[in-house]
Amino acid sequence: MINKGNEYNIAVRRSDALLSQRKEIIALSPEKALDRILEAKHPAALIHSFPEEDFYFLVHDIGLNDSYELLAMASEKQWDYILDVELWEKDRIDTGSVTRWLDILFRAAPDRFIKWAIEKKSDLIEYYLFNNIRVAIREHDQDPSIFGKDFVTIDDIFYIKVLDYPEYEAQEPETETEEEKPGKAQREEFIIKMLEKIAEYDHEKYQQILFESSSVLRAEMEEEFYRLRNVRLAEKSFLPFHEAAGIYSPLKPEALVSREKISKRKDEYASLMPVPLYPYEMLKEDNLFAISLKRIVTGEVLQNLQVEFATLCNQIIAADQKNIKSRDELKEVVRKACGYLSIGLERLLKADQKADACHTSAMIEQYHIAHIFRTGFGSALELKESAKKWVQNAWFAKFGLPLSFWGEEWMGVLGGLLLKKPLYFDNYKTGRIYREFATLSELAESRKVLEEVMAFDNLMSLMNVEISQVQDRFLNHKKLILTLFARYRLGLPEEVTHVPFDDFMRFFRPMWEVRRKPRKINILIKESFLSWVSERSGMKSSETARLLGQTFEDLFTEIENEYGRIAFKYLDPRYINLFLVQKKG
Repeated sequence: MINKGNEYNIAVRRSDALLSQRKEIIALSPEKALDRILEAKHPAALIHSFPEEDFYFLVHDIGLNDSYELLAMASEKQWDYILDVELWEKDRIDTGSVTRWLDILFRAAPDRFIKWAIEKKSDLIEYYLFNNIRVAIREHDQDPSIFGKDFVTIDDIFYIKVLDYPEYEAQEPETETEEEKPGKAQREEFIIKMLEKIAEYDHEKYQQILFESSSVLRAEMEEEFYRLRNVRLAEKSFLPFHEAAGIYSPLKPEALVSREKISKRKDEYASLMPVPLYPYEMLKEDNLFAISLKRIVTGEVLQNLQVEFATLCNQIIAADQKNIKSRDELKEVVRKACGYLSIGLERLLKADQKADACHTSAMIEQYHIAHIFRTGFGSALELKESAKKWVQNAWFAKFGLPLSFWGEEWMGVLGGLLLKKPLYFDNYKTGRIYREFATLSELAESRKVLEEVMAFDNLMSLMNVEISQVQDRFLNHKKLILTLFARYRLGLPEEVTHVPFDDFMRFFRPMWEVRRKPRKINILIKESFLSWVSERSGMKSSETARLLGQTFEDLFTEIENEYGRIAFKYLDPRYINLFLVQKKG
């Protein structure tokens, strides 16, 4: 027992030392990281200590051309993980990637690759050869010339020909371009060198592989490859889509709070297996979750949380069916996870609690991170369902109007909410039109816009507005209500149609307090507008003001900004965008 304890303590110390080195390496620039690994006392042991996910990103950070030494020392599990990620496009094998990565591993460690290929990956090699070569066997009395100049041989028995295109791609020869020809040359060079090396290592195995490659059952073999890949990835929480999608199953705060609290101070992940560091090291203290997590200093608790967070990121990747191959792509996943975790933490706070790290760090220790994420995402999903349910019976949908009817800002918010997985309308404030929700206030902002749109749509329904005759493809809600108001003030039929320019000017001039510069809209006009809307819709003025007062105020401000500095004589109907006005002549 004492010896076992000593051995365990030694293993723990070694594990801690390797963890410290990995943290240091990940924080370095790619060039320095490579030098740091190669200068280590035991570089192979250090490389093997990297979780497969971290090693994969490390190789891509450093660059494939500079990573051959690392790949040569990598473990077979690390090789397997790279192939599991790189060779597949969803549930289909990418034949181009198979050539590329088998060639890379072969160049990195030829002898080791051949041994690995023969003993562990013979099925994959046979499948690859089936798709890329044709095999002919020469009888003892046959002249080799009968096979033609395209066939080559190593042992004068098996003759092979590399196909112009992989069989799997089923491309016609006439589609080949000059740029694609080197692709065939690279495949041919790799295949010949690999087969020569296999024959040198074990000639009998070489013949067996070529013989069996001619009788591969492709569909059955692909299905088995896919099954085994999913098993390996599931161990790292890259679950099959139908299972991983459960991370987006909403969880209400009260349902989570009612569950029994857990203690992460118990060593639930008691293992010397290395913890993936890349997701954790990408955390920035610009969100509530990251700030809360940084307050947790207890070793075993923090390690458990790092594992949980890496697991959550992997599950998100699997659920979104993304193939994450770069650090920047992983950062997007980390940002998404942090956003909904922060929202989940905010939702779990009591009404009188502030969103400070003291309360929220305790929550992180008490609840599973995946459950907090589901609580956060649930709030976005609830907002999406509200928008979706409303659109089905909305007034604008009844008349077949597009989302663009609501103008750029409102359309952007609605469009983001109606996506399969709702997004926040960022409108390029951070360089993107849409991004993941990051805070509860962003959800509240989107909800406010949705409520404004719903109130405006209901107002149009109560006003019994008919727009079937309107031909203006740029019609929006602002043009609609302002045109109706202008026609009302002019005593014209209240129809959604263009106002003659001369009539429009009779409405436009009296709108303004002309002595002010820039001009401001007369308060009497605003009061007239509110009275007209209330009278036509049947709503009380107080109710109309409560629901849409700010919306109308913003609308009049927009009119002031657009036309308040333009002299009446220079007003041109071609550039009037907030009213339907007939062009001159």
